[in-house]
Amino acid sequence: MKRKDDFAERRKNVADLTDQELYERFWNLTTEVVSPMLEMGRKNTTPSIERSVLLRMGISSLETKPIVEGCMERGLMGKGAGHVVYKLAGAKGISVKEAGTMLAGGKGWEEALALFGKGAE
Repeated sequence: MKRKDDFAERRKNVADLTDQELYERFWNLTTEVVSPMLEMGRKNTTPSIERSVLLRMGISSLETKPIVEGCMERGLMGKGAGHVVYKLAGAKGISVKEAGTMLAGGKGWEEALALFGKGAE
């Protein structure tokens, strides 16, 4: 089956855009496509899913529970436990594993909250 070559027809609505306008259009459309998926993830995650994500990031099974519970206690669950660990690791310049161990041990939570624009709760 051969696809009809209709590139010229499909291109008409963007043919007169500058590179900057194309760039902005791309990111606006990307945001439009991805936003519902992100919202669904925020609303539909569970402790089990978050522990699973952490395990796949290399965090030990013994450390996943306190990290997820810490996220739940601090209102960070909608951000994703893996995201919390990842951002803390980046902010501190340490490995994901080290950040996970730190959070599981009860350290670094204030900084994690600050990374997501939350104060101590």
